[in-house]
Amino acid sequence: MTTTAHYLDALNPEQRVAVEHLEGPILVLAGAGSGKTRVLTTRIGHLVHEHGVPPDRILAVTFTNKAAGEMRERVARLLGRDPRGLWLGTFHALGARILRRHAPTLGWSRTFTIFDAEQSLRTVKRAAESVGVDTRRWSPKALRAHISGAKNQLVGPDAFAEEHGDSFDLFTRTVARVYPAYQALLEEQNAFDFDDLLVGPVTLFREAPDVLRAYRDRFAFVLVDEYQDTNRAQFVFLELLAREHGNLMVVGDDDQSIYGWRGADIGNILDFERAFPGARVVRLERNYRSTEVILSAANAVIARNTQRKGKTLRTDRAGGAPITLTAAADETDEARWVVDRIRDRVEGEGGLSWRDFAILYRTNAQSRAMEDAFRRAGVPYQIIGGVRFYERREIQDVLAYLRLISNPRDREAFDRIVNYPRRGVGQATLERLTAWAEAQGIDLLEAARRAGEAPDVPAAGARGLQRFADLVQRYSALAVELGVGALLERLIEELDILRLLRDEGPEGEDRANNVRELVAGALDFNAELLEELDEDDLDTFSELDLFLQRVALVADVDRHDPDADAVTLMTLHNAKGLEFPVVFVTGLEDGLFPLARAYDEPAELEEERRLFYVGITRARDELLLTWAGRRRRAGDMMYGRLSPFVEDIPEALLRAGETELQRASSGYRRRPSDRGPGAGQGRGFGPTGRSTAAREDWDAPALADLDLDLDQDAPRLVKGERVLHETFGSGTVRELSGFGRDLKVTVEFDEVGPKKLLVRYARLRRDVDG
Repeated sequence: MTTTAHYLDALNPEQRVAVEHLEGPILVLAGAGSGKTRVLTTRIGHLVHEHGVPPDRILAVTFTNKAAGEMRERVARLLGRDPRGLWLGTFHALGARILRRHAPTLGWSRTFTIFDAEQSLRTVKRAAESVGVDTRRWSPKALRAHISGAKNQLVGPDAFAEEHGDSFDLFTRTVARVYPAYQALLEEQNAFDFDDLLVGPVTLFREAPDVLRAYRDRFAFVLVDEYQDTNRAQFVFLELLAREHGNLMVVGDDDQSIYGWRGADIGNILDFERAFPGARVVRLERNYRSTEVILSAANAVIARNTQRKGKTLRTDRAGGAPITLTAAADETDEARWVVDRIRDRVEGEGGLSWRDFAILYRTNAQSRAMEDAFRRAGVPYQIIGGVRFYERREIQDVLAYLRLISNPRDREAFDRIVNYPRRGVGQATLERLTAWAEAQGIDLLEAARRAGEAPDVPAAGARGLQRFADLVQRYSALAVELGVGALLERLIEELDILRLLRDEGPEGEDRANNVRELVAGALDFNAELLEELDEDDLDTFSELDLFLQRVALVADVDRHDPDADAVTLMTLHNAKGLEFPVVFVTGLEDGLFPLARAYDEPAELEEERRLFYVGITRARDELLLTWAGRRRRAGDMMYGRLSPFVEDIPEALLRAGETELQRASSGYRRRPSDRGPGAGQGRGFGPTGRSTAAREDWDAPALADLDLDLDQDAPRLVKGERVLHETFGSGTVRELSGFGRDLKVTVEFDEVGPKKLLVRYARLRRDVDG
């Protein structure tokens, strides 16, 4: 262990105050790049080294696996040894760990399955059909989103049904029917969904006071990272654990609260002092990442928000390169300009590598034009947020075998693999088996083992089912003897899966390689090296269970490879927590960023502004902003104007960029901005007042040349935007007509086709997964 003076002297005064705070609640408002991870890890080390707190008396909660891993490594370096016994992980991972220990108290077994989003969606669909709900009319995706919201608010199925069963709103009434059926199906399959990993421990603590007492007594100190992203369930979980002793440190930044759409409640951090009276508040305002120019822009942007505690970032990195603001003709022109700037910098004398650049955008759909430009230019890139490795079809198939071997009641796994590879079990045979299993009161795997007894199942199908059941039973026994890697190797060889994948065609070899990568990961997995587990955990859970749990909890953002020499492309949400020397924030058009729907709710507009703030503060040395005068979205051409968020950046911090089309096209011309006494704060094209950032000495797409069809009463919906309707599900906005209360929208829904709706009654929401 390094000397006390050494590790404390490395802190600035505010960080040291936070680290040396011993007892009682404390809120650390940690601005972007202010060293919050150092504060958390040093405090853990300080508690152990200076105050003699055993590591197993400390609970530390993060929001990503990557953050948890980095924190554990830093604590180990600080202490000079592994902090054995320290509970450190994400809310979901810690919830799963608690539930593994105590699942029988709630009616589940310890070998429960954790359903991912797709498995949950299929279960919602089955639940809806089981209670007579037409899933062509009522979108399973919308139903699942509503159920998830209820769970995050700690509203259980029975309470929801009782409160909303007679609701005047037909959709809410439908959810009240589906939610209890969905939860019953989860219990029947010995499964939890992701929300249950948060709700389950709270339910456990409330229903089993002795269990709560044991955890309260164990964890004398609780530390939480990214507190601004917590929801109601997470808040109650922390309150139950820390209320008595009050030794709760939460670290977060209200200005980076960007997950309201998935249940995060900014009120948790804004109202911390009310929830924990006497709490100390420490502000970390010294930024160690960005230049003065970048921070000045960030401070100016976020100052426009009203829902914030208030702080101003400062840095010792005086000056810095001006922020480049470039108007492009369209998304292709924008992408070409971005690629050219990066290539010039890497191939020039700047000493930069491809990995030093990040391209950020508001929606995943914007990556297409960028990818095309990078491919044409031969510039290496990596996308964060594409198809996740564990969501690939071939990986899901293999994992389904492991899930069923671990949990014979997992119907989702059974349905997926009962006829893969083919065993002569058709859909009709499966339906007959299911009906017989329900009549007998047995699970499907047991029914498959006894398929010869089922009167309506044909002999050939029964033989295939019995072979399948025998295989699962054999490997369930082997799982006790073999490590998960060896088990998986033997299973894949017996099923001849690699050959089957290679025979699928041109992409088959890639799929086979993905399965090989899964096997390699399983072989590397060593349960004894899972630092977060206690000895009794290793004795209680099988390596297979722990491997499946680890796979289920992997987050996509953890897949960013900082060592890959490639430009990083990702959404602004995925960029949170990362930093790069040079950052491009693209697509800065009103209606795209902020999204048009955000104007309907002040709180949502503030969250969009926080998202822009997050994007700005990812940059260490240079920040470049781009927007396009027109952009094709979902097949339709839409004309844009500069995002009002850019208006908040002082002009003195900006310089103009120029694309090739700007120089070549007569549609772009150099002229002074038309700002005068009546112009207000906007940068406009004369009397239109439309925000475009036309400035002195800067070329901007001229309004007349782009033929913008905009009006001051423009609707908040935008053509091409993805929306979610409670009845019709996901769809794309195609047409808008009328004004004010008579505004109508035509939406092409994925499942039911086009519908023309009156906006004020449609209750459309943006589809964050779309």
